[in-house]
Amino acid sequence: MNYTELRRLIKDKIDKTFEEASIELQEIIFGINTNDTIGIITEIGIIPEDIIHDSTEEKLYTKVSDILFAKALKEMNFEVQVLRERSDCADIVAQSKYHEYSLVGDAKAFRLSRTAKNAKDFKVDSMVHWRGYSNFSVLICPYYQYPKATSQIYKSALDGNVALFSWEYLYVLLSSKVRETPNLNLSDLWNQSAIISRNVTVEESKKSFIRQQDENILNIINISKNDFNQLFVDINKKMVKRGNNEIRYFQNEINRIRRLDRKSAIEELLVCKKLDSKIGTIKTFINQLNCDD
Repeated sequence: MNYTELRRLIKDKIDKTFEEASIELQEIIFGINTNDTIGIITEIGIIPEDIIHDSTEEKLYTKVSDILFAKALKEMNFEVQVLRERSDCADIVAQSKYHEYSLVGDAKAFRLSRTAKNAKDFKVDSMVHWRGYSNFSVLICPYYQYPKATSQIYKSALDGNVALFSWEYLYVLLSSKVRETPNLNLSDLWNQSAIISRNVTVEESKKSFIRQQDENILNIINISKNDFNQLFVDINKKMVKRGNNEIRYFQNEINRIRRLDRKSAIEELLVCKKLDSKIGTIKTFINQLNCDD
């Protein structure tokens, strides 16, 4: 299975209940081979622009990102569970088979057109709470979506020991055939924020530590910096291709809208503004007040 086939599969499931679709998608994804998993991981962190915001398809896409994170951990020899319900908890729980630790994980995917990301988008503070009785909290996010210089998320990650991991890191780990064994304990991968915090002053706590983390990770998994960088080059090429595809989608949309007649253009604008939905929400509120009276 490749990424395009996965997209088609997600779209085919939108008429099912969310739980049914999630279960079926997990069974399929957990059954794909390692190479297909690696290939899909390179793209899953980008939400396609042709998926409607807040749609069932978008919700299923984000659930699939959770499932792929879990699948990657399975490939690395962890026991994993994808949680069905999203009620103030992490998306996945993983347990080491050989060493006495567990982790909770949360996966993130963003649109390339989304620029105004803030600390709340990453939910780092929530990850501290969601850890519960597990040892580590691990956030998976596209590498280049992490703030470049300074951000509150870095301080929150250091203070709460939340690992700021990435899809690219998972690509490196799986491509390098890294698997936990009785003789290889990978807990330092998930403990990076605690390790890095030992040498960070309060004044520096909001600065990005991602580059330092890169160095630490390549040392933990014992690969050269050249190999590490080459794997990032490989994934970056795919990201550029995806970016150009998303640009073409918007260009096609611009051309389509320009061809609309006046009536069709007005109808599309009304749908985009969601005015009927907003009116319905207000009416529901008013009806509730009238019932209270």
